[in-house]
Amino acid sequence: MFYECRDHGKAKPAPAAVSSKDENVVTLTDAQLKNAPVVTTVLSLQKISSVLKLNGMIDVPPQNLVSVSIPLGGYLKSSSLLPGKPVSKGQVIAVIENPQFIQLQQDYLMAKSKNHFAQLDYNRQKTLNQSQATSDKVMQQAQSEMNSQKILMNSLAQQLRLININPESLNSGSIQKSVPVYSSINGFVSKVNVNIGKYVNPSDVLFELINPDDIHLNLKVYEKDLVNLKKGQRFAAYTNAEPDKKYYGEILLISKDVNPGGWAEVHCHFEKYDQSLVPGMYMNAEIETSTSFSNAVPEQSIVNFEGKDFVFVEEKKQTYRLTPVTLGETENGFVQIMNTDDFKNKKIVIKNAYTLLMKLKNTADE
Repeated sequence: MFYECRDHGKAKPAPAAVSSKDENVVTLTDAQLKNAPVVTTVLSLQKISSVLKLNGMIDVPPQNLVSVSIPLGGYLKSSSLLPGKPVSKGQVIAVIENPQFIQLQQDYLMAKSKNHFAQLDYNRQKTLNQSQATSDKVMQQAQSEMNSQKILMNSLAQQLRLININPESLNSGSIQKSVPVYSSINGFVSKVNVNIGKYVNPSDVLFELINPDDIHLNLKVYEKDLVNLKKGQRFAAYTNAEPDKKYYGEILLISKDVNPGGWAEVHCHFEKYDQSLVPGMYMNAEIETSTSFSNAVPEQSIVNFEGKDFVFVEEKKQTYRLTPVTLGETENGFVQIMNTDDFKNKKIVIKNAYTLLMKLKNTADE
C-alpha cells in the first residue's frame, strides 16, 4: 500500500539566526562565579585618609622667653645659674653691685625729706593765708614747691623699684650698694651671658629664661598641604635619635603667610611637656589628614589591556561589559573616573576584574 506524502502548505521552520558574539561582554557560569566571586560598586565620594609627614623645630612664644637685664647696669657680684638649671618665680638669680645705687637711694631720701618740709611749709602758708596774714602768691609758691618735691620723690621711687629696692622701706640705715635680680617666671635657664665680676651695661642681657608651659612645635608646611590642615588636628612627633618615642599634641595655629619658599608655619601644642624637649630641637611629625575624592573607585577596578584602561560594568546577572575609562588622580588606593556620564547608576566590578579580562580574551581567542 502506498501512501502519498503531500505538503499541506505548512511552512518549514527557518534555521535559527546566529547572533554575532560581542567581544567586550563576558558571562560567568555559577561555577566560575563561585571560584572567582565578583564584587561591584558605584561611583562614590570617598574620604581619603593619608598621613602628612612634616618636620620642624621646638620653639616657645615670645611671652615665654625672658631676657634678664639690669636697668642701671653694674658689676655681677654673684650668681649660680647654669644653662638648663630650673628657676622659680621670685627666686634671686643674681646680685648686682653699683655705686650709682647708693647715690640713687641718697637722692630719694633727700627728696623725701624735702617733700616733707615743703608739705609742712605749704600747710603753714595755707593757714596764714586764710587769716590774711600772708598773700596768695606766697601760698601758691609753697604749693608749687611741694608739688615739685613730690614729683621728684615719686620719680626716684620708680627708679628704685626698677632695681628691686622698695622705697617705702628705705631709710638712712638701710642704704645698700648691691641689689638682687629676681626670676619673673617658673622655668629653666636657657643662656648665661655673664660671669662673676663682669660689668654689664643696661642694654646687656645677663640671662635668658624659658617658661616651658607653652612650649610648642613649629612645623613647616608647603602651601599645597595647608588646605588639609585645620586647628585641633592631632599630631605625633618624634626625633631622629628616638623615632619610636612619640610626643602627641594638636595644631594650635596655622599661619596665613606663605614665604617665598612656598611654605608656611604651623604652630602645634604638646599635650604634655617633656623636659627632654628644648627650644631649637629638630623634630619630625605625622598628621593624619582626610580629603574628599569624588567619583572614585578602588584601583583594583582598573584593568589595562593593550595600553588602554578599562573597567567591567555589570549589564545583568553574571554578565559584564568591558568599558573604556578615563582616569584622573590616584590617592590612597582610589582613582578618579573622569568620564562619569558613562557610568551613571552603573555597577562597576571592584574584585576579580582581571579574572574577567582573562576569561573574556580567552573566550575571544577560541
